Amino acid sequence: MKILMINVVCGIRSTGRICTDLARALEEQGHEVKIAYGRENAPQEFQNYAVRIGTDLDIMMHGLRARLFDGCGFGSRKATQRFVEWIKSYDPDVIHLHNLHGYYINLEELFNYLRTCGKKIIWTLHDCWAFTGHSAYCDTVNCDRWINGCHDCPIMNYYPASFIDNSPKNWIKKQQLFRNIPRLTIVTPSNWLAGLVKKSFLSEYTVRTISNGIDTKHFRPLESDLRACFGLGNKKILLGVATAWDDMKGLSDFYRLSSMLDNEKYQIVLVGLTQKQIKKLPSTIIGIKKTNSIKELASIYSAADVFLNLSYCENYPTVNLEAIACGTPVLTYDTGGSSESAFGENVVQRGNLDEVYKVIENFEISMPTVDVADLDYKRSIDSYLKELYMRN
Repeated sequence: MKILMINVVCGIRSTGRICTDLARALEEQGHEVKIAYGRENAPQEFQNYAVRIGTDLDIMMHGLRARLFDGCGFGSRKATQRFVEWIKSYDPDVIHLHNLHGYYINLEELFNYLRTCGKKIIWTLHDCWAFTGHSAYCDTVNCDRWINGCHDCPIMNYYPASFIDNSPKNWIKKQQLFRNIPRLTIVTPSNWLAGLVKKSFLSEYTVRTISNGIDTKHFRPLESDLRACFGLGNKKILLGVATAWDDMKGLSDFYRLSSMLDNEKYQIVLVGLTQKQIKKLPSTIIGIKKTNSIKELASIYSAADVFLNLSYCENYPTVNLEAIACGTPVLTYDTGGSSESAFGENVVQRGNLDEVYKVIENFEISMPTVDVADLDYKRSIDSYLKELYMRN
């Protein structure tokens, strides 16, 4: 069986690693897999899967269209036309969609092809963008305008940020493009997101919940020199990890928390910051740049006493799973499906830093009673294979 996945990245960050984990498992079972992606470079070890869509210039022009005209998903027309011709020649049996935002693919060109191609189509949603007129995470402001039609978007300044609000037209366009696609099944990693999909214009489709997994061979307790490198002694390390940090990911909440804590007892460490962000950090927070080394990341998780997820926008965050697999308990806001990937343990109301402070001070943070094997991506792979790929 030939399988084509489409995602914004390949082999890096959470969705990129989900794709390559799935690809490796499928290949082990004798299937042929390609991952078409739009941004950055695929690591060398995944080059055998990687197919680049468009160029950096295409992404730049698409991003400009999105910024000026709220046109995320409606640029990259020529690049997508060329890609569709490549799909026809590759002739996959299954097309597995992941993140289609990121300024790399044209929705009209892609879905006009998908409507008539006759292929089995799986679409794994990692956020809300597919059914809103603009935002990937409408729940950050408890917005439900997407149910009946987007308008007056309250978070135009957040990704995919735009100077104008074209959400009403985008919502209508998406509804026209995404509905009535033969043989399409939607997958969500969390029950939370599945519930939103069933309220949206995508409710006509079968929706399956298959939780994300991680590679527990790599994410496991490891020796770490983090304490020695930063001279942390016996301080309790409070860790945050994100692909990109902003207030939606809880950056300002970490700032506030650092001013509340006794810095002789606690040390906040944030991974995934830019050099510019690191320079602006208060002296009470240690910043580490983004790493694509799983071993390095696992060693950092292993050194931490608590993993803090203070994000205001989450689906089913694998960072929670990665921390737990490395032996580090998770304290999370009740955001999206984050409580699901923390297995209901150590959950506080979103934005309630006083409660976060109280839990940390009393150290009422327990490890969930979960078998590490249940966190492994192979469990997710088995579900995809049995429930989706192998069924007619």
